Amino acid sequence: MLSEDRLLAAKQRMLDQHLRARGITDERVLAAMERVPREEFVPAPLRGHAYDDRALPVECGQTISQPYTVAFMAQAARLQGHERVLEIGTGSGYGAAVLSQLASEVCTIERWPDLYDSATQRLERLGFRNVVTKLGDGSLGWPEESPFEAIIVTAAAEQLPHALRDQLAEGGRLIIPIGELGEGQTMFRFTRRNDQLVEERLGLFSFVPLVCPP
Repeated sequence: MLSEDRLLAAKQRMLDQHLRARGITDERVLAAMERVPREEFVPAPLRGHAYDDRALPVECGQTISQPYTVAFMAQAARLQGHERVLEIGTGSGYGAAVLSQLASEVCTIERWPDLYDSATQRLERLGFRNVVTKLGDGSLGWPEESPFEAIIVTAAAEQLPHALRDQLAEGGRLIIPIGELGEGQTMFRFTRRNDQLVEERLGLFSFVPLVCPP
């Protein structure tokens, strides 16, 4: 386990070398990444690597995305602070914690019960009060809480789920990686304008699949 001073130094390197140097310019996003203690969201044996710019394994064969990816998706969502955000794939809860610093409310869905339980407890323990968690199939979204000004999907889909499209508010942004698994995916931003989705391609990434558990 790293000392507090070494964790702070590692966090600063993350901010300077992995985020700012790679094009993360939204100061609200950078401040959120600085405030959220990433070491609390990774397995204890890996806390010394919490601020490395790489994905780390968590329970159920899932991962916590690398810091750059979390920051990139948050920046792509163009949050101003008043929005209600839907996150698909809670994982360890780290992404929801970051988004909670950027939006008024975060609704996050996890389909793996063990991950849901641990993330819910972790977010409550750390005081992220504007995050609401749900156990369920994220590809169906959260219709009773819709519409959302932003939707962020943290797992790769082969195509855009219709349910998520329908739950996006006018002017809202949907950030999702789409593509064949094992070959990398393209990050898309879909913006709803006049009941149509305007598509933008934001680059190549690699995610775990958006699939149902056995």
